[in-house]
Amino acid sequence: MMPLARWLMTGLLAGLLAAVAHNVVASLPPAVDGQALPSLAPMLESVLPSVVNISTEGKVTVRRNPFQADPFFERFFNTLPDSQPRQRRTQSLGSGVIIDARLGYVVTNHHVIENADEIRVRLDDGRSFDAELVGADPEADVAVIRIPAENLKAIEIGDSDALRVGDFVVAIGNPFGLSQTATSGIVSALGRTGLGIEGYEDFIQTDASINQGNSGGALVNLRGQLVGVNTAILARGGGNVGIGFAIPANMALRLTSQIIQYGEVRRGRLGVIVQDLTPNLAEAFGIDSRNGALISRVMPDSAAEDAGLQEGDVITLVDGRSVSGAAELRNLIGLARADDEVEITYIRNREEIVQTIRIRAVQAEAGQGVQISDNLAGALFEDVDEATGRDGQPGIRAVEVAEGSPAWQAGLRPGDLILSVNRQLIFSLDDLAQAVKRSSRGLLLNLRRGDSAFYLVIP
Repeated sequence: MMPLARWLMTGLLAGLLAAVAHNVVASLPPAVDGQALPSLAPMLESVLPSVVNISTEGKVTVRRNPFQADPFFERFFNTLPDSQPRQRRTQSLGSGVIIDARLGYVVTNHHVIENADEIRVRLDDGRSFDAELVGADPEADVAVIRIPAENLKAIEIGDSDALRVGDFVVAIGNPFGLSQTATSGIVSALGRTGLGIEGYEDFIQTDASINQGNSGGALVNLRGQLVGVNTAILARGGGNVGIGFAIPANMALRLTSQIIQYGEVRRGRLGVIVQDLTPNLAEAFGIDSRNGALISRVMPDSAAEDAGLQEGDVITLVDGRSVSGAAELRNLIGLARADDEVEITYIRNREEIVQTIRIRAVQAEAGQGVQISDNLAGALFEDVDEATGRDGQPGIRAVEVAEGSPAWQAGLRPGDLILSVNRQLIFSLDDLAQAVKRSSRGLLLNLRRGDSAFYLVIP
């Protein structure tokens, strides 16, 4: 075929295909079999008034001298003018969800309002209000604020325990300050733990796009019911890669009920040190189950001791929920209220036992301590008060370190004083918990053991 003829035939064919495509699009019917084409618009129109924009301003204390975070250098630099603590103003943007229209309660993430002196909430209808902080739980990254507004609309609450992988969900929030943005996706996974994002983790994973500013916003099902609170993304390359995480609504609301009642979360404590049940351990104990949390130590004067739990028991269920390992047991117990009764199912000598146990409040009692994080699994810590002669000085003591635990294998021992974590001075259990939570690449501990001091890396 002549080149000119070939060119004409190609052009004619392209034109015909374009015309056909145009006619197909143009003739798209408004309904099929009498039913309107599917759209999320009606659901979103109902939900958007329940999602708010949150902006905050605050301040944090910073030190000008980078060596100031290290106690070894501090005595050489603490007289320099630029080494004194200074205040730096901070701003943040986030989202929130109205859960009580009558009283004006809004749930959001703790990191959205952390260090905030002023919290401003803007509604879908354009109204703005100054909000007061009711309380927060940094360990689970949940906070409750309150606005003095009328004619609010609370979101309908769904059952996050009924979610299945593959369910469609929509994330609503204010990414990058772009108000009332909705993105859709599916539930990619459930029960995500061990990510090091929060102290207590039981995340819904979704590929619905979540970006900066979405934190605290709503993850809803196709009925417009709240099933999660958007919290974090996995973005090692610096952008959304389709892996986002939300706190399940059931978990968030259990915590917010305590925050509204007490201003804080009063967690329960079983009083055990546990580790994952590995295949080798299961075989050694003669247990058929491959899931569970193996008790390696029962703390004295604890709820577990009073209930008769023993080293070697394997906890498999808490209130009917399966326990896959040590992290999940910590989550299930930590999300229960102090003085609540929980039903524990455990295996002892190949016999399954079901027992109801009343758990106790988390306290750093002398010689007892509390567990801080899975990164330091097997270790219990306590505050070091004025009676020890360390008034105003950094230091958290490791009270117990279970032999063979991750903390023990990393080199931590009972009696060690943790002075800093990732070069941040540690003065309290809360300081330690926050430093561990912020870490994404392991922990650099500055320790004092007897008369010696050294650094220790925990992956």
